Amino acid sequence: MEVHKVPAKARGIIAVRADASGDVNQILAALQKDWQSFKDTQAEKDKEVSAKFDDVITTEKMERINSSVSDLQAAVDQANAKMAALEMAGGPEAERDPEYSASFKAHMRKGDVQASLNKGTDSEGGYLAPVEWDRTIVDRLVEISPMRQIAEVRKVGKSGFTKLINQGGTGSGWVGETDARPETATPNLVAFTLGNGEIYANPGATQQMLDDSEIDLEAWLAGEVDTEFAEQEGAAFVAGNGSNKPSGFLSFATGGVNAAKNPLGAVGVLPAAGMAAVTEDELLDMIYDIPSSYSAGARFVMNRKSIGKIRKLRDGDGRQLWQPSTQAGEPSMLLAYPLTELPDMPDMATGALSIGFGNFKRGYLIMDRKGVRVLRDPFTAKPKVLFYTTKRVGGAVDDPRGLRVLRHA
Repeated sequence: MEVHKVPAKARGIIAVRADASGDVNQILAALQKDWQSFKDTQAEKDKEVSAKFDDVITTEKMERINSSVSDLQAAVDQANAKMAALEMAGGPEAERDPEYSASFKAHMRKGDVQASLNKGTDSEGGYLAPVEWDRTIVDRLVEISPMRQIAEVRKVGKSGFTKLINQGGTGSGWVGETDARPETATPNLVAFTLGNGEIYANPGATQQMLDDSEIDLEAWLAGEVDTEFAEQEGAAFVAGNGSNKPSGFLSFATGGVNAAKNPLGAVGVLPAAGMAAVTEDELLDMIYDIPSSYSAGARFVMNRKSIGKIRKLRDGDGRQLWQPSTQAGEPSMLLAYPLTELPDMPDMATGALSIGFGNFKRGYLIMDRKGVRVLRDPFTAKPKVLFYTTKRVGGAVDDPRGLRVLRHA
């Protein structure tokens, strides 16, 4: 089982296990304990402010506990992501292809091209990775890239994806029982094409390393590329401009480079009066600005620094707007809506789009061109063997009507 390290902050937690054994409950218990400490310390700070006294020690204590709450919530989110990845993979008993996998391993170690490998060949000598290796890459991307957890992910077999959008326009009218029924106006259908980009990694290993039969080559190569792929994807899904990469949802916001691309319009932008702060009313405006049909699956997204600021907000009755997870599989909540941490969201700053809200499952589409492609190169960097690994991925706002972003003054 995997051990998750939780930095020791306010509670001195060194490590807890967040796996199928149920020990994630240890994290949840520590999270609830630190959350109560945070609220108590904030109440203590309120008394100091009322007395016109600012104790630096109390401020530092509150920030230290706040950071610990963030670490513990992140550990819960990681455990939740692992469960989502396992579910997406179809469980541990998913179908395998032993014959093809054995040939793929032989090709990676020695460059052997066996007949059974031909099912993955193309004219340029590339080979599709076996099913279990490809699934490993996708699973770990789900675990690392939060956008893959909250958006719609679709496998595509071509270089792009086109959908028809009905912009309405169908005519109608009232008639009597025997009146003529003339033809009415027809609906206006507009094609919306979403392309994709190619993400690559080019790790290397010595031939001696590859000759060692104890090495799990699939696991090694997956470990080399999945983190880099996830980092590149995460940034593109949030703010990519669509040039040889996915188009991030922020690029579809009013004033963004792709604001006019979707026939349904741009992602709506709401103002925040503060240059580096946000209020409860501004968050509520985001919630009630989207149509009610999108609200059932809506959530907030922002980065860790913004969450740290949001955590201090309280309503008029002194209740915290943010609430931590209380059980495994459950996210933290903000104003009764799930909150997802997206590391690539901008910090709260002048002119920044720091907070997003809406139904990302309906609003953002990730397109995976089926298959991870590997080219074995034993010549370029001798004595190393390079494995040029590519995956074609696209992303774009599918339906902007259920998404909103907040822009600071």
